[in-house]
Amino acid sequence: MSFSLQSKLLHVLQSGEFLPLGSERELRSDAWVIAATNQELKKKVKEGLFREDLYYHLNTTKIDIPPLRNRPEDIPLLIDYYIEKYVSPFDGKKISKPEFDAMEKLKTYSWPGNVRELQNIIKSSLVIGNWEEIIDVLYSKSPSVAILRSEEQVLGGSSIVDVLLDFKGVYSSEHTSFPLKKITKKATDRIEKEVISFVLDKTGWNRTKASKILKITYKTILYKINALDIKRQSKL
Repeated sequence: MSFSLQSKLLHVLQSGEFLPLGSERELRSDAWVIAATNQELKKKVKEGLFREDLYYHLNTTKIDIPPLRNRPEDIPLLIDYYIEKYVSPFDGKKISKPEFDAMEKLKTYSWPGNVRELQNIIKSSLVIGNWEEIIDVLYSKSPSVAILRSEEQVLGGSSIVDVLLDFKGVYSSEHTSFPLKKITKKATDRIEKEVISFVLDKTGWNRTKASKILKITYKTILYKINALDIKRQSKL
């Protein structure tokens, strides 16, 4: 939003007066205003990109809604809601709901497009009618998006604990100790590798841009790429 538009919005919020397009007479309104954004406005204020007075006018009551990837328990409820919503526009066409396994895969996906991406997936089910096929396409487009996949995709059903402790290898003995510090580092390295790989892939391996997104130095990302053995995936 440009500063000139911010000024106009601030004027409306302060006085309740506005001039309709093409009109010469100013009108007055006592309407309540609800605003939404996916930007960090407080940060924008510090950067000089958003008016501080407008920020405090809009920030009377603040509601933070976490991204969909942080609330996977909402996915079944949202699917039910949108299926019911889309039944009418699509002439009452029956929309199948995902089975248990498909739903679990949807919960492990990180949803970079948030709820809008979920809406598009539900609309795709109207055309394709096969949730498994839709989910396969979803994962094939962003193979690094889900750090932890469903159980079928993690060593033939092994849990994350089995993977990290390697019960079939180093920690196979019943009385073997589990050094938490070592296991924590292994888990951290695994997550860091997945996240850095994903960001590098999305930026076309632009390490400068990726380091800014991840809020680490350029030197650090070079070190991580080497230490975690992150390889650039070849695209055929």
